[in-house]
Amino acid sequence: MSSSRLEILSLCLKKIFADRLISATDVLGELTIEIDSNELSKVMETLRDDSELGFTILIDLCGVDYLSYGVESNTEVSHHNKRFAVVYHLLSISHNYRLRVRTYVANDEIPVLDSVTKIWPVANWYEREAFDLYGIVFDGHPDLRRILTDYGFIGNPFRKDFPLTGNVEMRYDPDQKRVIYQPVSIEPRELTPRVIREEHYGDNK
Repeated sequence: MSSSRLEILSLCLKKIFADRLISATDVLGELTIEIDSNELSKVMETLRDDSELGFTILIDLCGVDYLSYGVESNTEVSHHNKRFAVVYHLLSISHNYRLRVRTYVANDEIPVLDSVTKIWPVANWYEREAFDLYGIVFDGHPDLRRILTDYGFIGNPFRKDFPLTGNVEMRYDPDQKRVIYQPVSIEPRELTPRVIREEHYGDNK
């Protein structure tokens, strides 16, 4: 999107939402707005229904885990002091606009957000995926259950503190004639190759 069109969209959003808009940033030709999680449903309805916006299509939504985000020299850079966020990608066909919306979940221990399935029914499976992989609960979702992992899966595999090997493994037991769960048998190993270079490697001579 051209810079002039981004400016028009940004000004329009600031006019419509005023102080409900926490931030609006233009990076690499893409506009991202941040909103408070308590305003999520109202803002999303306005984004869809306002004639100046017309974001009738939800392209995608995904969870984000900001645990240890920005850690540098053992100093953690706070990201609003909140761990989980959900990012929505919207499209307005009538105005040829694209928009990214981000909101942070208020409670890290019990991450809950309003479901947007009543606004965009296509959000159904996207929210189930974020629930499955990050443990984010979407209040008002019609059928919130795991979608990628199996029913007996423990934990949320896209969380930064989830072990790479998982917590349990599943296999078919021929004696019991059923699928069983057992402790992980994979031994931890370092997959990153060790690179050894001569001293002053790459220095200009």
